[in-house]
Amino acid sequence: MTTKTYWKGLPQLKNDPKFVKNADKEFVDLGVQEDAGHSRRDFLKMMGFSVAAASLAACEAPIRKAIPYVSKPVDADPGIPNYYASTYINGGDYCSIVVKVRDGRPIKIDGNSLSKVTMGGTSAQVEASVLSLYDNFRLRGPRVGEKASDWETVDKEILAKLTEIAAKGGQIRIVSNTILSPSTKAAIEKFKTKYPTTKVVQYDPVSYYGIVKANQESLGAAIIPSYDFSKAKVIVSVGADFLGTWLSPIEFTKQFATNREITAEKKEMSRLYAFESNLSLTGANADYRTAIKPSQEGLVVAQLYKLISGSGSTGIDGVTHLEKAAAELKANAGKALVVSGSNDKNVQVVVNAINNLLGSYGTTINTSAPVNFRQGNDEEMAAFVAEATSGKVDGVIFYNCNPVYDHPQGAELGKALKGISLTVSTSTTPDETASASGYIAADHHYLESWNDAEPKLNSFSLSQPAITPIFKTRQAQESFLVWAGETNTDYFTFVQEYWRNRFFAASGGLDFQNFWDKCLYDGVFEVANNSSAASFNGNADSALSAIASTYSASNSGFELLLYETCGLGTGSQANNPLLQELPDPITKATWDHYVTVSLADATELGINNDAEGRTQLVNITANGKTITVAALVQPGQAKGTLGVALGYGRTQVGLVGKEIGANAYPLLTLGESLGYSVTAGVKIEKTETAFQIAQTQIHQTYMGRANVVQESVLSDYLSNPQEWNDKAPKITSWDKKVLPATLSLWKGHDYKNHHWGMAVDLNTCTGCGSCVVACNVENNVALVGKQEVINRREMHWLRIDRYYSSEADVEDYIGMEKASENPEVVFQPMMCQHCNNAPCETVCPVAATTHSAEGLNQMTYNRCIGTRYCANNCPYKVRRFNWFKYHDNNQFLNANPAMNTDLGRMVLNPDVTVRSRGVMEKCSFCVQRIQSGKLTAKKERRTMKDGEVVTACQAACSTGAILFGDMNDPESKISKVLGIETQYKEVEIDGKKETVVDYGIDKKVTNPRAYRVLEEIGVKPNIFYLTKIRNKDKESKNA
Repeated sequence: MTTKTYWKGLPQLKNDPKFVKNADKEFVDLGVQEDAGHSRRDFLKMMGFSVAAASLAACEAPIRKAIPYVSKPVDADPGIPNYYASTYINGGDYCSIVVKVRDGRPIKIDGNSLSKVTMGGTSAQVEASVLSLYDNFRLRGPRVGEKASDWETVDKEILAKLTEIAAKGGQIRIVSNTILSPSTKAAIEKFKTKYPTTKVVQYDPVSYYGIVKANQESLGAAIIPSYDFSKAKVIVSVGADFLGTWLSPIEFTKQFATNREITAEKKEMSRLYAFESNLSLTGANADYRTAIKPSQEGLVVAQLYKLISGSGSTGIDGVTHLEKAAAELKANAGKALVVSGSNDKNVQVVVNAINNLLGSYGTTINTSAPVNFRQGNDEEMAAFVAEATSGKVDGVIFYNCNPVYDHPQGAELGKALKGISLTVSTSTTPDETASASGYIAADHHYLESWNDAEPKLNSFSLSQPAITPIFKTRQAQESFLVWAGETNTDYFTFVQEYWRNRFFAASGGLDFQNFWDKCLYDGVFEVANNSSAASFNGNADSALSAIASTYSASNSGFELLLYETCGLGTGSQANNPLLQELPDPITKATWDHYVTVSLADATELGINNDAEGRTQLVNITANGKTITVAALVQPGQAKGTLGVALGYGRTQVGLVGKEIGANAYPLLTLGESLGYSVTAGVKIEKTETAFQIAQTQIHQTYMGRANVVQESVLSDYLSNPQEWNDKAPKITSWDKKVLPATLSLWKGHDYKNHHWGMAVDLNTCTGCGSCVVACNVENNVALVGKQEVINRREMHWLRIDRYYSSEADVEDYIGMEKASENPEVVFQPMMCQHCNNAPCETVCPVAATTHSAEGLNQMTYNRCIGTRYCANNCPYKVRRFNWFKYHDNNQFLNANPAMNTDLGRMVLNPDVTVRSRGVMEKCSFCVQRIQSGKLTAKKERRTMKDGEVVTACQAACSTGAILFGDMNDPESKISKVLGIETQYKEVEIDGKKETVVDYGIDKKVTNPRAYRVLEEIGVKPNIFYLTKIRNKDKESKNA
């Protein structure tokens, strides 16, 4: 058990006056000002009219015209959802998915559990991508210049120019991000056969070319191998945020979580060491984290190699936890893994040498199943830009990429495009590159497309359209076939024939149609892997020498690190409000671009963040370029370093992403491979311009109550699993202190049918935020925009609270100041707790919030008159008030297009009411899914099965941290996880005493890790949390 001091952010740590002012208030709303002209008496006078008016208004509804089917499509039953296995592809980002379609409209995306790559997981970007289908910024058809055109005209002009270029032997380039689809590559080969001077150039906005080059040198194969974190007992990450954005985070998160679960039978955990500059999602989940500068990164890797090999030192002695990490890696050889986020070939060669010493190849690293997520070649892309600027390229086709924005030489390329005779973009939107091109051959959205993917060698998946194309767009692959002069240009037929020729022969006796149907139904297809594994045959000496001359143990001056965020990523979905309003897992900032600065550096620079996110703009200069962004003081940021996210500063984007931040891609370092850190010549200059960042973490308060997060270290837990229970908070009865569960003012409830509950494992919750986006999409949660977030009016039903913690006593000011340099972090998903003794239910004057016979705390929206008494009485601050009509309101057009445009409304879930102004709302445990499960079971004349009802947050959770189920079912997974024991009670039936099952609210939970938040107040939630366990030595303290 650990008794620690928890704090939400620096304003709380520093006792900022603005934080202290609002810390003990039940309601804080900065958008509301006191009205001195009216009193409470005036309010009461109006109540008679108000109740009647509210009742009358509830009867009014806008008229919507519905056109019925004349001839009903096959498998389209009104009100009945269909599900289609498909594939999310965004450049090299990949996820096997299942698309929920209602009445022909895709409305929700879940993970495909049949996939051996993503294993049913998703991410915030995948969950949010359904809204991008209904983006008003999408192109309605092809364009010539800035004018709308038609396909006949566009094809005719492009073919004429291609023929002219081919006749003179001119050079043609197809530029794209990573192409995962083998059928797409085959279509492009058809184009190359027609025009032999064509060359395909692949690049990635965030490059991994350094890893490819290192593997070419040390393994003899230009590949990126598969990593398996589930087989590693000790993991060392040097700047690789594999839980957030590095390479394949959905897959890695799933793997990592398997070794973080602690049960009565499973008493071992993996141990994670992180060495990094910015506080990343991986660093926040690490057992040991050390803050280092980018200039030290190579030396840390080199020193790790020397410690493991016993070959001396690199001169960077004293890096906290490095020697301990090396010793544990050696002790767990064969079950260890070292990864690095560096794009420096020499650093990656040394990482390969370390993994070779540890015996990782063939165990935690699989070179026989290389991944295809990042195929970009920085050297070829640089050569293309040089050719374009020197006039050596006659035609270029940009296949669904945007290098004018997301490449460091984008500005030069944009200018060069004016001198190229044929420039074509297949983008779905008029982005920066498409706007600079002569022709736009607008592609379908991925949810409108046929396609396939090969994320790993011999692992395939299919993508099928979940909706008829909304606009007059055309699939880019079909465009390539048209321009190649093919007679059959239907891409569906092309993909089908490709699979027939390549895979059907090995399918095992099925006829092709059955084989194809099964592949479409499953969404995935695996081929036996007979490829041989590459073995390490490199030499680390030359790489170590190069590192010694490039990196510095004690660099002076500021250093800059450029990184991806979990939400916006590379910026391709910058026009998606679901991602803009998603709080960053670490900073909890929304709708804003900023530079992260350490507290020590901020103090020296005179930068101050107050409790409401007020700060100053600063100028950041690196590699001769300057950008202006807001300064955000971030605990855990390495002193002397600055962190700036990529993906902001879009100039050709829709209303949502317009004028947010600055483009940081020009700051990247050019070289053999792109560099994402700048270690020399970095300057930061504070301006006098004030700025306010919309942050959410301090918006809710528990008014000083402490029993919110329970935490322990593994050794303590194993020696006494009941320690937290032994020290659980107690309340005073008339003669002694007793457990809160033993006393109650409520009569309680008998749940004789179902008793729905949830368990949240703080050990496996990484804080990624995919559950937040999934909840928003499933439940039509309104998005309110930056100013309303600043006013503390965000509508998210589910939030993820991020807490920093320290072993230092709250009165130990020096210790707490040191703690802010490198705090420990814990994430806690917080939603309506569905209390059995719900304080919100007792104060509602109109019974708008009530308790169901199955344990749900229900909202009846058309009864609610908006007193907000329920929110005032909620100890968890999880109720949301509709201050405005967020739908059909142009005031929220930019922030909430899903409710304010005809196109956007297509994403709304018809099973969930869109709430009106003046109404309270909150988590419903996805009651619509519960009802659907009940109806299905009823129609089939059976009882419901465990796992039949899965909430949106549970479905989106890649780690399985969220578990929902029936606590009355002794065979349900939640009952087994919580260790619920069936209880009995004596009742009198027909004058006889009989023993029956006790279906009351007080379940006997035997899992020693299970607890309820704020147990001492006796509201008895139906959500249990499992204590956070850290795998660290008890004597260890923060660095």
